[in-house]
Amino acid sequence: MSSKGWKTSDFDYDLPPDRIAQTPIEPRDAARLMVVHRQSGRIEHCIFRDLPHYIKPGDVLVVNDSRVIPARLFAHKLSGGQVEILLLQKLSGSRWEALVGGKRVRKGSRLLIRREGVCLEAQVVEELHGPRRVVEFDKPIDPFLQHIGHTPLPPYIQVPLADPERYQTVYSRIEGSVAAPTAGLHFTPELLTRLRAQGILFARVTLHIGLDTFKPVTAENVAEHVLHSEWASVSAETAQLINQARLSGGRVIAVGTTAVRTLETAALRAAGITGSLRRVSALEQELPQTQPGVAWRPIVAFESPTDLFIYPGFRFRVVDALITNFHLPRSSLLMLVSAFAGYELMRKAYQIAIAEGYRFYSFGDAMLIL
Repeated sequence: MSSKGWKTSDFDYDLPPDRIAQTPIEPRDAARLMVVHRQSGRIEHCIFRDLPHYIKPGDVLVVNDSRVIPARLFAHKLSGGQVEILLLQKLSGSRWEALVGGKRVRKGSRLLIRREGVCLEAQVVEELHGPRRVVEFDKPIDPFLQHIGHTPLPPYIQVPLADPERYQTVYSRIEGSVAAPTAGLHFTPELLTRLRAQGILFARVTLHIGLDTFKPVTAENVAEHVLHSEWASVSAETAQLINQARLSGGRVIAVGTTAVRTLETAALRAAGITGSLRRVSALEQELPQTQPGVAWRPIVAFESPTDLFIYPGFRFRVVDALITNFHLPRSSLLMLVSAFAGYELMRKAYQIAIAEGYRFYSFGDAMLIL
């Protein structure tokens, strides 16, 4: 199928509302795990803590160690009226790109934020597309976010979160995301210890997740969708560990779609592809379909934004297996897993998941694609 052939409607499906997980399961590794075998099409059902049965000594699990910031702020205009600010991306010391909700919040609007004895003032300095604004605070707000901010849960989660740490992975460390890398929410310290004792290697990458990763694609043709860039990095130490593991016969197992995008960006940079990557999937659609993959190349360290948009037709260069959750219809995340597992196999897996009562989305169950 050519790049012009994929329609956003191809990635739609009906999900009963009661399948959307509203609270995280306890303990974390008690979530269900669907195991999808790409070559045979076989599908197994187990529990996430059974993961060690499917991973071999010498394999490397690659996790995204980004940490969610309390990016949801409540303010009011000095001229009157309530305002909600959702921080998206830090532009400078005191300037942020944000989604701003409220009536007539225009350029020049002055906002006041008060909570737990902290008082900050902000001004809208630029109007972007839709509700996006550039907001400048009267001082850098990073030191105050834990006092004035709230955890920005996805809108489909209606139940308040008792413990904000349940929307963080146990290995998160670098603050910068406005949504969690949810595939990693299933790991516990005990499970990580078991995997290490089994000879599994671990590598960290970082991609700070923005809301565009999760929102539905609205363009009719998939190739026309623009995925906004997100800051990502792979250290030299991580690149060396992954390269050595592959050369020794180990598999690279990405924990989450953000780890996939970061690793594949590192491979494209190693191949000398610079600048924007959003058109890579479209360009690879034009390659002969008798060449389903490309030769593995060592990855390189990098630190820069990435706008890599992966959908069916993309040739994976690094990732051998993927741990992921069940994603929203018409989302870029569902397109990525369809590219990795195969479109028809993913449609089958999702139909089975719905029929078998799997829990969906951020606090839902998991899938291992081998």
